[in-house]
Amino acid sequence: CRQALRSAAGPEVDFARAEREHQLYVGVLRGKLGLQVLELPADESLPDCVFVEDAAVVCEETALLTRPGAPSRRKEVETMKRVLESLNLNIVEMVDENATLDGGDVLFTGREFFVGLSRRTNQRGAEILADTFKDYAVSTVPVHDSLHLKSFCSMAGPNLIAIGSSEAAQKALKTMQQMSDHRYDKLTVPDDPAANCIYLNIPSKGHVLLHRAPEEYPESAKVFEKLKDHMLIPIANTELEKVDGSLTCCSVLINKTSEL
Repeated sequence: CRQALRSAAGPEVDFARAEREHQLYVGVLRGKLGLQVLELPADESLPDCVFVEDAAVVCEETALLTRPGAPSRRKEVETMKRVLESLNLNIVEMVDENATLDGGDVLFTGREFFVGLSRRTNQRGAEILADTFKDYAVSTVPVHDSLHLKSFCSMAGPNLIAIGSSEAAQKALKTMQQMSDHRYDKLTVPDDPAANCIYLNIPSKGHVLLHRAPEEYPESAKVFEKLKDHMLIPIANTELEKVDGSLTCCSVLINKTSEL
């Protein structure tokens, strides 16, 4: 925990609590929702390896292995590559040494990509993503005052963008709206970190949304509770948030039927 990257100094991570919260997160995906979950082995030499989202962008049958913006995280991609190969996905590797891309900067809406240009992701990384997923429009969004684009936004439904209330978040949303030919609905929550949620459309369950727990962000939780068509599942993320972790950071969702 002490070696994990963090954008600001703060309280120390309670490792035992972090572990419990992560086990509950995995338990919801596997037990409550019935998804097949493939857990990667921990690598004690890579303190940030729990944040698997940054190592790959998967869309349909193609997986783009990223080149994380933090040099200390580059080796995380090796384990991700082995796992995605075992799922028979089409693997594209980002080998250009001028490119950086973190999956946390990639928002896929179901019809297009928005890529945050941040401290971790640059224009060249966004260009390679656009080359990889040619069937979809790719627009770039400047990210200021946050680690990643998805530090303050995510998809909360098929056409619904959850967005934080900060000036930086609202400015990014305005950019996305200007860049897109499509009109998205928005769900504005008071707290930027709470705008990072996980939306799933599961045949047997319908619309499912994992969102931050009421004890962490009570006002934002009230906003999510207005989504009457969703199965709402609150998830605590107090410890990983201390090292810039969000709900989407800890999983890569793959829409594929596979016997793992």
